Amino acid sequence: MTKALMIQGTGSNVGKSMLVAGLCRAAVRRGLNVRPFKPQNMSNNAAVVAGGNGEIGRAQALQALACGVPAHVDMNPILLKPESDQGAAVIVNGQHLTTCRARDYARLKPDLMQAVLNSFDRLKSECDLVIIEGAGSPAEVNLRANDIANMGFACAADVPVILAGDIDRGGVIAQMVGTQAVLDAGDEAQVAGFMINKFRGDPRLFDDGYQMICDKTGWAGFGVLPWFDKAGFLPAEDALDLRGNGDTDGFHVVCLGLSRIANFDDLDPIGMEDGVRLTILKAGTALPVDTDLVIIPGTKSTRQDLTFLRAQGWDVDIQAHVRRGGHVLGICGGYQMLGTEIDDPHGIEGPAGSSPGLGLLNVKTVMSPEKTLTQVTARHQASGSEMTGYEIHIGETDGPDRDRAFANIGNTSEGAASENGRICGTYLHGLFAADEFRKTWLSGFGVASEMNYGTRVEETLDALAAHMEEHLDLDGLFACAR
Repeated sequence: MTKALMIQGTGSNVGKSMLVAGLCRAAVRRGLNVRPFKPQNMSNNAAVVAGGNGEIGRAQALQALACGVPAHVDMNPILLKPESDQGAAVIVNGQHLTTCRARDYARLKPDLMQAVLNSFDRLKSECDLVIIEGAGSPAEVNLRANDIANMGFACAADVPVILAGDIDRGGVIAQMVGTQAVLDAGDEAQVAGFMINKFRGDPRLFDDGYQMICDKTGWAGFGVLPWFDKAGFLPAEDALDLRGNGDTDGFHVVCLGLSRIANFDDLDPIGMEDGVRLTILKAGTALPVDTDLVIIPGTKSTRQDLTFLRAQGWDVDIQAHVRRGGHVLGICGGYQMLGTEIDDPHGIEGPAGSSPGLGLLNVKTVMSPEKTLTQVTARHQASGSEMTGYEIHIGETDGPDRDRAFANIGNTSEGAASENGRICGTYLHGLFAADEFRKTWLSGFGVASEMNYGTRVEETLDALAAHMEEHLDLDGLFACAR
């Protein structure tokens, strides 16, 4: 019979996604047929599944890769994509269901639990082991009623829970003991043990603290996992993890840190390249004068983030950058911003209306209810190099600069470019993960690339699994699955 195990955290961003990816790869290396699962995710970093049949959280796509299987909508049946401080799009089984405020979503959750359990049952039917990732923390007991993300799901599916704490942020003893203190008896009974993540230095220095958690909670401990230095080689899901590569010289790529930035893992292969300096521009910071290329990334709310961009003064900075001979690349929502106008007559992304674009490309975008979700293979117009990627957007963009396509998908032109070729826009996400395109594209800027991105990610997943095998009691942990 298929077994399951759930990793929950003492808080957000404690490393649950990476831990599940590592456990998935470790289980595969032990000869098991494994699937990842996250009942409910909240992220604007999404992946399009095979065949363009829907979207799931980027972390679950990485975990599927760790399992050696294609990503599927059942791996993340509920995806929340924030569109404002109060509201989010609700994606169910890969498709948009509705957009609602948090208090309204709470009323939806009882009906969504069945969709979650159905997806879980389908996954169980095709594998030996399902490794589940929680969301946020079970200590948020004010949200326990109708919970589908943590203990609500664990109890409904009768899945054992391993609690992960983040020692790097401090207070991990209180994280563990405090979580137990607020859980009710039924939820606490689902906890099979704990582990500590992100320890820097000699783990033996925490022996007394580790034993204190065991004594105060009565939970089994499965070890202390030292800091994994190669974590930056894996796609991050949380915008809190978005940062530059720390290099101080080389071809300077600056990505605008938009307030609703989406699908920002587009940047990962660029940030790993030798000879490339990647900067994520934070709010209130001017565009550096030594910038070679500005990337305006995807966003969940194009017009709202265009207003945000202007509030930072980045529109003026970009115009000056272009006058100095600099290059600009807009991806998805960033492509829409580069045009002359963004029209949302139906209020798809917020109040109906129209916003003037940056005017760097002679194209106009009209938002429409239909959403494009597709995986594509394209050929870069300027270089002829092949790229694979995916489209995930609403809106159609057209205008004279579309006559100079960024790429071709079969016989169809995609994207746009300015007459001098220094301003480009495209709807293609994931384009830099394609080695042929990335190497050719970078060579045009005088940057030599030897990296194979896919190989590096695979090697990192193997290294993560080996790291966890070395430092954690994985035999004991996997034995908890039922």
